[in-house]
Amino acid sequence: MRRPVPPTVTEAERSAAEAGFTRSCIPEVGRLLSTAAAAKPRGVIAESGTGAGVGTAWLRSGLGPDARLITVERDIRLADRAGKLFADDPRVEVLTGDWRLLEAHAPFDVFFCDGGGKRDDPERVVELLAPGGVLIMDDFTPAPDGPDWPPRFDGQIDELRVFYLSHPRLAAAEVRTTATSSAVIATRLA
Repeated sequence: MRRPVPPTVTEAERSAAEAGFTRSCIPEVGRLLSTAAAAKPRGVIAESGTGAGVGTAWLRSGLGPDARLITVERDIRLADRAGKLFADDPRVEVLTGDWRLLEAHAPFDVFFCDGGGKRDDPERVVELLAPGGVLIMDDFTPAPDGPDWPPRFDGQIDELRVFYLSHPRLAAAEVRTTATSSAVIATRLA
């Protein structure tokens, strides 16, 4: 039996709809986020790309009492919405600005890299992980079933996916989240 959707996730989804924000993480990814946060009960959890706070709410649903969650959003209007949603939880800090604001809080035990960093500075994303830290990135189109390597997107080699899946300091896998989407999940090696 599947756990019910946490109330804060529902509130964040409502807030996103009111703001016209349509790129929130899907429930399948949200459950991965909650699980990853729960696996690090005293961890420092980060999110790049808060949006209206849907992914943040999923991360928070797994957050241990001694864990911290730092999330950053470029869009002031969305960051303000998310900040209000989590204002009553001292474990959650919503920053407004560039994803590099997260660097002051690293290393991370879990990093949901949904906004900046994933494409523009992937090596820095890896460096921000603590040894044993888990990196989660969504919004990939699943590679076709079969032994084909390297993965392709729109007929071209998907260099971004290849970078994370074959990085020498990561143990990584691509996981289908729906029939049309996948996530890359990686752990930084010690």
